[in-house]
Amino acid sequence: MTTTTEHTYTYADLPGLMHLMTGDEKHGPAATSTLDALWVLYDRVLRVTPERVDDPERDRFLLSKGHGPMAYYAILAAKGFVPVDWLEGFGAYDSPLGHHPDRVLVPGAEIGSGSLGHGLPLAVGTALGLKARGLTDPSVWVLVGDAELDEGSNHEAIAYAGPAGLERLHVLVIDNASASYARPGGIAARFEAAGWSAVTVDGRDHDALHAAYTTPHPGRPHVVVARVEPKEHAGEPKSA
Repeated sequence: MTTTTEHTYTYADLPGLMHLMTGDEKHGPAATSTLDALWVLYDRVLRVTPERVDDPERDRFLLSKGHGPMAYYAILAAKGFVPVDWLEGFGAYDSPLGHHPDRVLVPGAEIGSGSLGHGLPLAVGTALGLKARGLTDPSVWVLVGDAELDEGSNHEAIAYAGPAGLERLHVLVIDNASASYARPGGIAARFEAAGWSAVTVDGRDHDALHAAYTTPHPGRPHVVVARVEPKEHAGEPKSA
C-alpha cells in the first residue's frame, strides 16, 4: 500500500490506473501478464523509493520486457515515482511515458528498454559493477518475458552469471507460453543447468511470488519463473 498526498493506492487501484492509458500501441497482454509479479516486487521486496532513486545502496530493477509497459507505469505512479496525471498522456508526442520506457525521462527507470534480449546482460553488468564498487547489499532484479529467452544474448548471460556466483542477481521470467522454442525440462531447468537457484510459481499468487522472491540462494543467482495464463496469438507474430 502506498500513501501520496492525494490518495492511498493498493493493488486494487492498478486496473483503474492502467485504464487511464489509452492508444493503439498498448500491448495489453504484455502488460497485464506482469501486473501481479511487479506489484509484489515493488510493494514487498524492492528497497527503492522515490526519495532513493539516486541512492547507491538502493535495489535496482531493470524492465527488459519493455514493450507494453502500462503495468510498470501504473505501479510507478502508485508508488509515487511519477505523477498519476502523467498516465493520461501515455504515448503522446510530448509525454515522458513512451511505448518503451526511457530512463532519462521516467523517474525510477534504471534502463531504456524495448529491444528484447538486452535487459539480462545489462543486469549481469550491473551486478558486476556493484560488486566491483564494494556495494554488496543492493539486489539487482530484471524482468524478462519467456519469448525473450529466444534471444541468444540471454543465454550467454545465464551461462556467465551462474559460475560467477552473482548472488545479488535475480531474474523474474513472466511465462505466458509465448516462446517459439521449447526447452527440455522447462525454463527453470535451463537456469539450473548453469548453476542458478530456480523457483517456478503461479504468477497470480501474491504470497507464492513473495516466497519465491525471498528464497535464500547463497552463492548463486536466482530466477523466479512466474506462470500466467497463455497469451492468445490469434495468428500474430510472437513477442515476449
